[in-house]
Amino acid sequence: MPLEITDSNFEEKVLKADKPVILDLWAEWCGPCRMVGPIVNEIGEEYGEQVIVGKLDVDNNPQTTAKYGIRNIPTILFFKNGEVVDKQVGAVPKSALVEKLEPLLG
Repeated sequence: MPLEITDSNFEEKVLKADKPVILDLWAEWCGPCRMVGPIVNEIGEEYGEQVIVGKLDVDNNPQTTAKYGIRNIPTILFFKNGEVVDKQVGAVPKSALVEKLEPLLG
């Protein structure tokens, strides 16, 4: 189950995480976000303890959204050791996200 990430818990849950984080930035009204959401959830289930999966609603969390310059959603940010190491903008197949995640697991 993905974590709900907010402006207030972002630092603790994402930047200080002890494993890679996939952060799905989305909004309720965004059609493509509804396509990507289940894919991100599935990756979270498959990789279990190896990765943290979070979702951040851009409408309710303007600080984090602005900090990372998010202009288009869905955007998936990949964090390792508190840094953005990769990103994916737009709806893509699961294989594209897994391809970006795999190198972070080593």
